[in-house]
Amino acid sequence: MEFTIVLTKGNHGYGTQMSLFPETENGWQQVEQGRIYWQPDFFTSDVSRQLFERLYQTLPWEQGSIKMYGKSIPQPRLHAFCGDVPYRYSGLTLQPSAWTKELSQIKQLVEEAAGQSFNTVLVNLYRDGQDSMGWHKDNEKELGTHPMIASVSFGATRRFVLRHCQSKTKLEFLLKEGALLIMAGELQEYWQHSVPKTTKISQSRINLTFRNVIG
Repeated sequence: MEFTIVLTKGNHGYGTQMSLFPETENGWQQVEQGRIYWQPDFFTSDVSRQLFERLYQTLPWEQGSIKMYGKSIPQPRLHAFCGDVPYRYSGLTLQPSAWTKELSQIKQLVEEAAGQSFNTVLVNLYRDGQDSMGWHKDNEKELGTHPMIASVSFGATRRFVLRHCQSKTKLEFLLKEGALLIMAGELQEYWQHSVPKTTKISQSRINLTFRNVIG
């Protein structure tokens, strides 16, 4: 049996359904085997639009490929990777570009909210609603046990869905420009997440996921 909780921006920043989970200190929410911090207005709309344009114009975008059923298939999105160390996932090894001024500034603000430092950022460009991210966990050994993943969104609003691997409970966020979502605790062990395709979106979205890669 699947149980879905839809989280949207309400008068206090959270959808009323969020009260199903107890709030912990500093705005963190305790969910089923994990913790989530969600601030839909972490950056203002004006700042978000400026950062979107700057990142869109200056980052070294490329399209990676993944192997499925013995075939090499282009990923349904573009990406850029910046940081201090390489990152390996889904059979890919990403060599980092240098931190840009904008990425460094965003990282500093995100670290203050998260209470943790990060040494890499994977930036995904979803060109329209047909670009997507399939179900997966961010549980590579390079991230260590129970990693913290901080996600910042600019551009078009997209659905972000979490699904518990055992209970099948779903949490759905509508991530608009300027939103910050942080996943922590045991979340990457027990939950998968995805950015589904949609025919309703024609605008682009840039998403930054900050990680601390330990080798």
